[in-house]
Amino acid sequence: MDHGIEEVAPIVRPTANYMLRTHCDPHEDMFALRAYGPLIRIDGEGATQRGVDYLWQAMGYDVVRQIFSDHENFTTRVRLTEAQPINGEGIPIPPQMIGQIGTYDPPEHTRLRGMLTPEFTVRRIRRLEPAIQGLIDDHIDVLAAEGPPADVQVLFADPVGGGVLCELLGIPRDDRNEFMRRMRQNVDLSRGYKARAADSAAFNRYLSSFIALQRKDPDEGFLGMLLRDHGDDITDEELKGVCTALILGGLETLAGMIGFGVLALLEHPDQQRLLLAGREESDRVVNELLRYLSALQQPTPRMAVRDVVVDGQLIKAGDIVLCSILMANRDEALTPNPNVLDANRESGPHVAFGHGIHHCIGAAVARTVLRMAYQSLWRRLPGLRLAVPAGDVKLRNAFIDSPDRLPVAW
Repeated sequence: MDHGIEEVAPIVRPTANYMLRTHCDPHEDMFALRAYGPLIRIDGEGATQRGVDYLWQAMGYDVVRQIFSDHENFTTRVRLTEAQPINGEGIPIPPQMIGQIGTYDPPEHTRLRGMLTPEFTVRRIRRLEPAIQGLIDDHIDVLAAEGPPADVQVLFADPVGGGVLCELLGIPRDDRNEFMRRMRQNVDLSRGYKARAADSAAFNRYLSSFIALQRKDPDEGFLGMLLRDHGDDITDEELKGVCTALILGGLETLAGMIGFGVLALLEHPDQQRLLLAGREESDRVVNELLRYLSALQQPTPRMAVRDVVVDGQLIKAGDIVLCSILMANRDEALTPNPNVLDANRESGPHVAFGHGIHHCIGAAVARTVLRMAYQSLWRRLPGLRLAVPAGDVKLRNAFIDSPDRLPVAW
């Protein structure tokens, strides 16, 4: 097919560090990469691992939104072998990805999301708020008893992020510590593959047992209500995938955003007062932190299912595109002075939760938890401050960015 467009984008080799962060910000090498344009071709280890000569890296706000919204030309279901068709039809879902809605295309995506969406209504979230507040208060008590100083990431952000997901799913309280330990070890990239695989297997055994119990006697949790309403229309394997996607998409993202948000607010005290000024102001703070920090840097890659032109560049069928949420949200096409944290700004909709059919289904839950966590911390510990130099805060080696330790005093 002749698109009348000459492929002129150079192939750029990024540094090994470009996907890392510098504190709360994108790595300076990512900014250097974006100087080539909002959509570029890159080679290197990432391309080699996917069996292609190069990848496309999207970093501009408009480009990322276009790709996210175009599910007719892009799929999240990447081919397992070169023998599989590029157009997405007939590409099987790998067994380990069944039920993980982020890898589904319509019509399977439409069917599964239609079942899940009613469980994330504002009414359902409000029913969870007392339990979420109790969880937050309990862990502020732990933090206060430990310090000062105390580690707000390990003692507060991590258990609150994980506890909310357990509360949502209906995981029994006695099982939660082990449940979250297995999950966190499974995404800890500093551990070997065999160790992580063992934790993954144990986690899957637990989920299978939990789903079997819920099928017999569904409770008021997310899984129980889903089974009560759609039990005959969803398989156990799909339920396992749904739970895994929710936990992987929420546990580390929530924990990372709580920790990063505390760090960013400590470094921008002028923004702290808005947290307690009122609901509208606190919601603006949370929205700006999501834009500014974007704990999930790059979501599931997209594969072009046919030739398509984006930003004047021809992306060919079979090409793989990485989309940087972090850089898209730091683009002046979205808002002026994007590298400044300012909750009073007026800007367009950011893409911290994605865009299009794969927009995060738990976005409203995440916003609620973040608002409650930040407000509760500053109400209880109004003199909160870093207990170490900001440069000493290290990041965790995991799929989603997060402070590893965050010592604070008050």
